[in-house]
Amino acid sequence: MSSAPAFVLASQSAARARMLTMAGLEFATLSAKVDEEAVKSAMLAEGATPAHVAETLAELKAVRPSANLPGALVLGSDQVLVAEGMLYSKPETLAEARAQLQALRGKTHELITAAVIARDGVAVWRHVARVRLVMRSFSDEFIDWYLGKLGDRALQTVGCYEIEGLGSTLFARVDGDPYVIQGLPLLAVLDFLRSHKVAMA
Repeated sequence: MSSAPAFVLASQSAARARMLTMAGLEFATLSAKVDEEAVKSAMLAEGATPAHVAETLAELKAVRPSANLPGALVLGSDQVLVAEGMLYSKPETLAEARAQLQALRGKTHELITAAVIARDGVAVWRHVARVRLVMRSFSDEFIDWYLGKLGDRALQTVGCYEIEGLGSTLFARVDGDPYVIQGLPLLAVLDFLRSHKVAMA
């Protein structure tokens, strides 16, 4: 029987995996089986804050698989977007992506990124970070060009952008940690991993 890996990313996010790889970490990946929309809807109906929603989803993604990986540190992360009091989800179609960009243009929105690390079915660390971004007042023609360039990749992220790529063309101002924008509070994660000898100190 093979031993569990020391560190596991419970996400299929290419951006999160890339950040960890570039930080020199060795890790396994798995897909966290969480019905995010069902959890989100239930929590919002009960009056949960967006930060609590993000943290709960991150915890579910980390805790559930960690119960089957003895001793491993399992990282779950989630990100929500809030604008004018409304919480946005990933668009399911390009038409939804277009509507989302139309709603967000010319406005400030907040990305709330939560990360939870679990071991043996118990959360042992958590962190929530926020960044504020201001979209410029782009035209409908720009939206069509942008979505034409991105295609279905626009459906992979809330807000329809990857800030490290073409998404940079959407913004007038960005205030905050670029790692948090990409979906992971990397510096805080690394600090925890160093304290547990998973990352070099």
